[in-house]
Amino acid sequence: MKAVMLAAGIGNRLGNNRMRTTPKVLLKFGGRTLLQRHIEILQCAGIEELVLGVGFNREDIEQEIASLGAAHYVRTVFNPDFENGSILTLWVLRDALCSDGPVLLMDGDVLYDSRMMTRLITSDHSSCSLLDRVTLLDDEAVKLCIRDGKIVEFRKWLSAEFDFCGESVGFFKLSADMATSTIAQVQVHIEQGRRDEPYEEPLRDVILTSRRGTLAYEDITGLPWIEIDYAADLMRANSEILPLLQAHRPLGVGHASPAPRLN
Repeated sequence: MKAVMLAAGIGNRLGNNRMRTTPKVLLKFGGRTLLQRHIEILQCAGIEELVLGVGFNREDIEQEIASLGAAHYVRTVFNPDFENGSILTLWVLRDALCSDGPVLLMDGDVLYDSRMMTRLITSDHSSCSLLDRVTLLDDEAVKLCIRDGKIVEFRKWLSAEFDFCGESVGFFKLSADMATSTIAQVQVHIEQGRRDEPYEEPLRDVILTSRRGTLAYEDITGLPWIEIDYAADLMRANSEILPLLQAHRPLGVGHASPAPRLN
C-alpha cells in the first residue's frame, strides 16, 4: 500500500511571516519536521511509498527529503497551481491515487499519534476515514456526520440530520474503486470551473452518491492529534499534543537523537 499526501499549500492562515515561508510539512515539533514524523510512522506501518503533492517552496521539501536519506521512499509531484484549491493538488496526484489496490490519502499538516495510522490501515473496512468525537467543533473543522452508522455529511458546514458528528482527521484509506471514483469526480469539478474548492468536495460527492461502496469510519476519540492551520494550533501542538506523543512513543518511531537517517 502507498500513501498519497497533500503538501502543496502556502499556509496563509498561520499569519507569521517566518512560518509562511516554511511549508507546513517542514514545521518542527520536538526537533523533527512533520514530514520526518510522517515518514517514520508510515514506514513502521509497512507503507511501501509516500507520494507527496508539493507546490509552495517545493525545493525546501525536496532538500529535507534528501537530508533524511528518504529519496528512495518519497516521490514528489509538483502542482504549479498550488495557490488555488487543494482539489488541483489531488488532480496532479491522480496517477498515484489510482492503483490496483487500496491507497492512503492524507493531509500533510497533521501532528498525530501513530496508533491512529495503525487503526486506519488495519480497519476491516475497505474504505474508511478517522473520526474524532470532539464535543466542540468550530467552523473550520471538516465534519463527519453519522446517522444510522453511516456518513451522511462531510463538510465544514452542516446540512444534514445526524445522530452524532465528529471531526475528520484528514486521513483516508480508499479502495481502488473509491479512489478511481474520486479522481473521476475531481475531473468533473475542474471541468465545471470549480478550481478553488478543497479536495474534500469531490470525495464528499463519492461518499454520498456511490452505489459501489461507501466510506466507513474508525473512531479514534481520545488519541492526540492536531491539524496545523493557525498560529494558535502551533502553540497547542507544542504545549499539549507533543507531550502526549512523547509519553507514548512506540519502538522504531523517533527514538534516536539526533534523528536517524532513513536509508
